[in-house]
Amino acid sequence: MKNRLSKLILAAVILIGAQTFAQEAQHIPEVEALLKKMTLEEKIGQLNLLTPGGGVATGSVVSKNVEEKIKAGNVGGLFGVTGPDKIRQAQEIAVKNTRLGIPLLIGSDIIHGYKTTFPIPLGLSSSWDMELIEKTAQIAAKEATADGINWNFSPMVDIARDPRWGRISEGAGEDPYLGSAIAKAMVTGYQQQDLTEENTMISTVKHFALYGASEGGRDYNTTDMSRVKMFNEYLPPYKAAIDAGAESVMSSFNDVDGVPASGNKWLLTDLLREQWGFEGFVVSDYTSVNEMIAHGLGDLQAVSALSINAGLDMDMVGEGFLTTLKKSVDEGKVSEATITNACRRILEAKYKLGLFEDPYKYSDSKRPKRDILTAANKEVAREAARKSFVLLKNENKTLPLAKTAKIALVGPLANNKNNMLGTWAPTGDPQLSTPILEGLKNVAPNAEISYSKGANISNDSAYAKKINVFGPRIKISEATPEALLEEALKNAKSADVVVAVVGEASEMSGESSSRTDITIPESQKTLIQELVKTGKPVVLVLMSGRPLDITEELALPVSILQVWHPGIEAGNAVADVLFGDHNPSGKLTASWPQNVGQIPVYHSMKTTGRPAPSTEFQKFKSQYLDAANAPALAFGYGLSYTTFEYSNLNLSSKSIGQNEDVTVMVDVTNTGAYDGEEVVQLYLHDVVRSITPPMRTLKGFHKVFIKKGETKTVELTLKAEDLKFYNGSLEFISEPGEFEVFVGGDSNATLKETFILN
Repeated sequence: MKNRLSKLILAAVILIGAQTFAQEAQHIPEVEALLKKMTLEEKIGQLNLLTPGGGVATGSVVSKNVEEKIKAGNVGGLFGVTGPDKIRQAQEIAVKNTRLGIPLLIGSDIIHGYKTTFPIPLGLSSSWDMELIEKTAQIAAKEATADGINWNFSPMVDIARDPRWGRISEGAGEDPYLGSAIAKAMVTGYQQQDLTEENTMISTVKHFALYGASEGGRDYNTTDMSRVKMFNEYLPPYKAAIDAGAESVMSSFNDVDGVPASGNKWLLTDLLREQWGFEGFVVSDYTSVNEMIAHGLGDLQAVSALSINAGLDMDMVGEGFLTTLKKSVDEGKVSEATITNACRRILEAKYKLGLFEDPYKYSDSKRPKRDILTAANKEVAREAARKSFVLLKNENKTLPLAKTAKIALVGPLANNKNNMLGTWAPTGDPQLSTPILEGLKNVAPNAEISYSKGANISNDSAYAKKINVFGPRIKISEATPEALLEEALKNAKSADVVVAVVGEASEMSGESSSRTDITIPESQKTLIQELVKTGKPVVLVLMSGRPLDITEELALPVSILQVWHPGIEAGNAVADVLFGDHNPSGKLTASWPQNVGQIPVYHSMKTTGRPAPSTEFQKFKSQYLDAANAPALAFGYGLSYTTFEYSNLNLSSKSIGQNEDVTVMVDVTNTGAYDGEEVVQLYLHDVVRSITPPMRTLKGFHKVFIKKGETKTVELTLKAEDLKFYNGSLEFISEPGEFEVFVGGDSNATLKETFILN
């Protein structure tokens, strides 16, 4: 390797004896030779990740004296820094002013696009389109690397079944099978096949583990679950991401079996490395090492030692490793070998990125203009947005709208750039987004559109202050709520149809945005109710970062199009669907509850020994007095402008052996008046097994385009692995017996066949 590092280590390589080399053959020789040159203090320095501030804000703590710490060899990576020039400066400080000249990792939270912002991940998951999801990750990597970033804190693969938890917006919803497919697609999109390519970056799987199961839906809260539930329902997406080649893992804020994840040896070493074979490096979440003090695990030295001994490699921002590990080594609480192993993994990541070959490979000043916010990237964002939309209700087939219609466009989110990108889009610029009003005019220039705000997102100024931490997401108008409403009603009465854009501000979901009330804010509820009273057809364009309780709205004579927070091309994509240029095909990836008292509610729940009757209430059965057990909107649900009919469900075999697959075939007919896409979903029920089975679990899906009047035969394969589960002894097995197969357009599919596993 003809580079500066090779020259540095040449002498050391010569001195490596045959026996030593044999022991280290599984490692990168250049890294091993460098490690032999490093002091303990230099190794500890590589375990330190800092943020200098002044850039992208993702946490409450900002590192001090960053330049001096880099020069002292006390920094392994930075995040929150962007731009080729700034990153070149940072690398020059590290390369030219330290003894060994080790380059820096440059990280960032690129959750759903870089500058070209795509729909929030929960929205993107609703596309059920793995090729598209991979493409969005690939574009995000291309843009981010053009701006100097080589390490991404994404994907978030936490299974989430509590919509009170704000970070449900950042993941793929409630199902481990779908979540695993999306995790694989995103890791592949970010990393591709070769990390030395300038447009690829390290992917970080987070938050390891169980973060989506925080008690009460309250962020950063404790979790508690059995190992059986853990392995069957929550861990699969993390494992899928590791199997896809993710080079980095981020520990979560919560505890697992009573031990915080950042200091949990069973989680980070026994499971992640020894059972799953992960060979990359583990970074803490923002100050999560320090936060173990508040968890009650000891002082900073104690929790830092606990973390490094557990298998954590890099400390994000907290600097506990930097300030205490040397003392812990001196006191025999941490071995130097442990620190060497952590340092090795970080150096190997830098080697894989090609940073030792060229520390400035991500500092090409020509790339931002060439690769960021291109027309092609924006077109993918538009496609991703419209494919993420879920048609929840189409009252009297109001949709699609005529492009010559007289439309009253109302609502606090109808002409609002600040809320189009959604939560956790710190690298995006809200002012570059297309609001709904502009999109309608772009797509239907001959429509007659009158706009009025109609209501505030919320009338509560104290609540608005909590939401506006990252900018003015809730602006309370100087006009009174009554005046806003009066103007909207006036416009509505003279229109053919009312389009009301309502829902959550972007920061009403996301990190540190848990809600106990997940209804549409009262100010907007009043607007909706009054619009209905006009007698005009009403279409709700609903924005949110989570499933909402919309029981009241579903009961009203309105159409509802769920658009999440659609990203930079929001307005154009919404208009594409409203006017019928694109037929909605999205399907929910998290169940929508009837009310918060029903939570958690998800499609793979168990029957219990006293299952509820399908119709009338019966005493001493597992049910509520005041609501049904079923969610308001089921997992996998989503309408289209056309209709689909399922028939002729057949299996390739009714009896199989332990290692055999089953081909499932079904005819799907487009019985409506529009061409459209349908997500064909396959669910499995293991009728009898050694531990209680879920009522049904997703085990296959296929998105298919079908022209009006056309029938297509869709084939789905149930693999032998799909029949397996973790039993009470945590053995991954399949047990002989009967299996029921359900196929349809959502998790309530009724078309059924059975087979026997021998």
